[in-house]
Amino acid sequence: MICSSELNIRQSHTQNIIMALFSIPDIRIAGLSACVPQKTLSNHDYKWIKLKEREQVIKTIGVENRHVAEPGQTTSDLCFQAAEQLLGELNWDKNEINLLIFVSQSRDYIIPSTSTILQDRLKLPKSCLAIDINLGCSGYVYGLSVIASMMKATGIQKGLLLVGDLSNVTSSYRDKSTYPLFGDAGTATALELKPGFAPMQFNLQTDGSGYEAIIIYDGGVRNLASKKSFATKKIGEGIYRNRLQIALNGIEVFNFSLREVVPNIKTTLKHFGRELGEFDHLLFHQANRLINETLRKMLKVDPEKVPYSLRDFGNTSCASIPLTMVTQIREKLADTPKKLLLSAFGIGLSWGTVLIETDRIIVPPLTELQTTTAEQTHPQDR
Repeated sequence: MICSSELNIRQSHTQNIIMALFSIPDIRIAGLSACVPQKTLSNHDYKWIKLKEREQVIKTIGVENRHVAEPGQTTSDLCFQAAEQLLGELNWDKNEINLLIFVSQSRDYIIPSTSTILQDRLKLPKSCLAIDINLGCSGYVYGLSVIASMMKATGIQKGLLLVGDLSNVTSSYRDKSTYPLFGDAGTATALELKPGFAPMQFNLQTDGSGYEAIIIYDGGVRNLASKKSFATKKIGEGIYRNRLQIALNGIEVFNFSLREVVPNIKTTLKHFGRELGEFDHLLFHQANRLINETLRKMLKVDPEKVPYSLRDFGNTSCASIPLTMVTQIREKLADTPKKLLLSAFGIGLSWGTVLIETDRIIVPPLTELQTTTAEQTHPQDR
């Protein structure tokens, strides 16, 4: 999909991890939008843990409020609303959109793929190629690499990248390690082929040996859902969940993030001959405040260059970077060209960096999805 002259694969012999460094030119982000559920939860009201511990959790993870989906709302509903808003602002002819990629771990159905449903709901042409990518925390950076490479390789003029997740729905209320952390969101990024536009420069990595660091054990083909899957068990102090709910090994994720993210960023900069100081903003996946602040300090980046959306939205999985762009630097992206460094890391384990440039992109204000909207979009499911 990427020309051999544009792709450079390096092997790290000491850690046996592949580092994929490649550059994709001529792809411009035309617009970006985000949608969250209207319903909010405050971690100050989280009664599962006592007040003193609750305050410490909020301070550590940096999350005070979260937007969470109501029954009947899906990731595709959020992405659909974000896409409709964005396409309206761009005034694009939908018949010219020939590529749709949906990145999420919370699909509508086991089958078919959610991207095909979104192609129909958005009234995109039958000539539109639609695919799903099952990825979480690193999903936005990986998604950009896939859609950009496909557009460059095929000559597709306009594409739509829809990225989002409902993480709260799989969190146990009685699990203090996950419930206060996750929020729900959907985003839409519109891309266009523009000869001569600055390249997107990627460094993507994977280490599947850490797949159990963030996992839902049952419900897939490996471990089919059964009566035992619903049995809630005590995992640790203040942590109760069943095998259909997300399990997060906080220590493993913390150690992985501190071990891999900064070297990945530095390798990217060195390989492409760039300097960290030239970038207007460094946008991390919104993992939690402790991890992200530690990474920022390791890189010695000024706080004003590193925007956060954690306080009001939590960790929104693959949607966290575009959501942060919409809610924290929307006016800056719309007014002037910017150089951005995006760093995403987490489930898989997978992580990556992309260096991008923007040029006065269309960024509508954040939109909220009301419960009645979701109920009306799927009359066949009533």
